[in-house]
Amino acid sequence: MIGGPRFYERQEVRDAIAYLRVIAQPADDLAFERIVNVPKRGLGDTTMQVLHSLARRAGVPLSEAAQRVVETDELRTKPRQALRTLLDDFQRWRALAAKASAGEVTGIVLDESGYTAMWQAETSPDAAGRLENLKELVRAVEDFASLGAFLEHVALVMDNEGAATADQVTLMTLHAAKGLEFDHVFLPGWEEGVFPNQRAMDETGLAGLEEERRLAYVGLTRARKHAYVVAAANRRIHGTWQSALPSRFIAELPDDRVRRSADLGLESQPAGLEQPTRLWTVGPGFGERRRPTMTVEASGYVVAERARPERAYGVGERVFHQKFGYGTVRTVDSDKLSIDFDVAGEKRVIDSFVVPAAKAG
Repeated sequence: MIGGPRFYERQEVRDAIAYLRVIAQPADDLAFERIVNVPKRGLGDTTMQVLHSLARRAGVPLSEAAQRVVETDELRTKPRQALRTLLDDFQRWRALAAKASAGEVTGIVLDESGYTAMWQAETSPDAAGRLENLKELVRAVEDFASLGAFLEHVALVMDNEGAATADQVTLMTLHAAKGLEFDHVFLPGWEEGVFPNQRAMDETGLAGLEEERRLAYVGLTRARKHAYVVAAANRRIHGTWQSALPSRFIAELPDDRVRRSADLGLESQPAGLEQPTRLWTVGPGFGERRRPTMTVEASGYVVAERARPERAYGVGERVFHQKFGYGTVRTVDSDKLSIDFDVAGEKRVIDSFVVPAAKAG
């Protein structure tokens, strides 16, 4: 949750805040040491040893020691020039902070320091999530009058986290959950088209599906004890109710570690089914407690052959559907029509279920 302590504990957010601390508080040695070589500038352990040695001897902060060192020959030419460039950048950013908004300064610092570009060039699966966190940080800083006010807010949030003793719930994305663990984890939205995400699969094919599967693994393995996987039978998407199928990832869960139950939604509830929930609980020892398989009795009967329309429909023709209302035919594939309905949007239906719009009126 943006503004929550977990957000400010993330690596990329802590790095960005360290840049802001050095701008607002040049004597902050911990912040300076954290970002002096992030991204890589060729300022490694040797350079830091020189800075620490001078800072101790002179009794000055690391940033002041760096300012003195660049005026000497104690460092090789390349690291000395890199350090001078970084110090000049901080001087320019401090001048900018005196006249620009805190959010604007933060965005400029992340771009000009090369920190954003570092994560853009990163190929690891969590790089995209880290870039999103940096964008959220910039938006969060925009709510404060100055960098100093924002840094005070962060310090207060972190202090409150250290003093918190009550039970809490943490909301986060799967990307944001990487590296964290909780006793109980709830994973909603495990439906085809939602997770795995249909757009991800359409854009990148199998690679997108595998990335979604890796995220599923991340979510499940965040739980120390139990992971609760939830799928909805019907979901409202872009203002329209749509039926949903459980995610293919649910079928891949190991049977001996899963307890399954089903919520029948708007359908009638069979007698004897106790407190149905469309829930898959993953955890140790659940294999022997799975609900016994239910026997379903059914019968069939012969129905009359579906009546065919009097004529074939053409592209652009106006039609009427009993459920979806009026629409315009977009494509025709044998007896299947793709229709753009005025209210329900584009649907694919059988031609015998629609009539010409003129007859419906």
